[in-house]
Amino acid sequence: MSNPSEAGSRTGAGPYLYLMATMLLFGTAFTSSKVVVGQVPHDVAAMLRFGGGAVILLALLLARPGSTRFSWRELCVAGGVGLVGVFAYNTFFFWGLSLAPATDGSIIVPVLSPILTILAFLLTGREAASAARVAGLVLGLAGAVVFFVGIGAGGLTGSRLLGDLGYLLAAGCWAAYSIASKKVLAGMEPLRATAYSTGVGALALALVASPSLSTMDWSAVRTSTWANVAFLAIGPTAIAYLFYYRGLRSVSPVTATITMFSVPVFGTISSVLFLGEPFTVVQIVGALITIVGALLAVTQGRRAGQRRGKREPIEASAARTAP
Repeated sequence: MSNPSEAGSRTGAGPYLYLMATMLLFGTAFTSSKVVVGQVPHDVAAMLRFGGGAVILLALLLARPGSTRFSWRELCVAGGVGLVGVFAYNTFFFWGLSLAPATDGSIIVPVLSPILTILAFLLTGREAASAARVAGLVLGLAGAVVFFVGIGAGGLTGSRLLGDLGYLLAAGCWAAYSIASKKVLAGMEPLRATAYSTGVGALALALVASPSLSTMDWSAVRTSTWANVAFLAIGPTAIAYLFYYRGLRSVSPVTATITMFSVPVFGTISSVLFLGEPFTVVQIVGALITIVGALLAVTQGRRAGQRRGKREPIEASAARTAP
């Protein structure tokens, strides 16, 4: 069995740079997406973002040598993952944005995704249920409760709670996407996998948004909104999803989702500066508690399991399965 430290040294800093660049783009996406849903229906906003991103990714794929190689099996596998990570995730994400502040999403989605990921590993027996890991999960959930109490101090409404439910469902979709993508990447190179999954997900989003397209007053959409759509398609979609796939080739889904702890920093700063959204002290405390709990569950719990030797370290396994 490979030594985890040796596996990490072979991986190098490259995958983590890809993942951190992804999280920077994801953080700014909350603010930019909020601007878009302020002018167009949430389902249309999701379609515009990922439709544009899919076109860019497919163009890049077709421009590469050997792009004519095609496999229905690869399309079906990657497309199935795209239905979770692109269609379902963004359906809930943009629905949440239409009802709740972007700052809520920038905390709920990136912080709860790692917790849900490690919870899935625990339930399937792929990770040991150590005391540190269970304590981290409990602490993370407690922080989430404090965060929602803080929402009440900042103006609690039924629509905001419903929007935060959308964010929670989006976090679950992203956790499932990260776990499933690891298997997809075992047999596909990143650009092809990203293009296929984004394309299929974008088609599903377009089908859902089609009833809203005929009633849209496109002439009323501001130039600044179109600029945000272009940014979302290029940066947080085409580039970010490709970078995420590249990083996920060499690290485990758990490690990949750990980097999402940086998203609240980028997302909150962006939302406060550009949208002027309020952020209460209680929410800050709740977010910090949740982050600490998630880090405890994901990192210290894993080390405890490695010391006891009850489970194979995820990092060593990921290093061997990366193509």
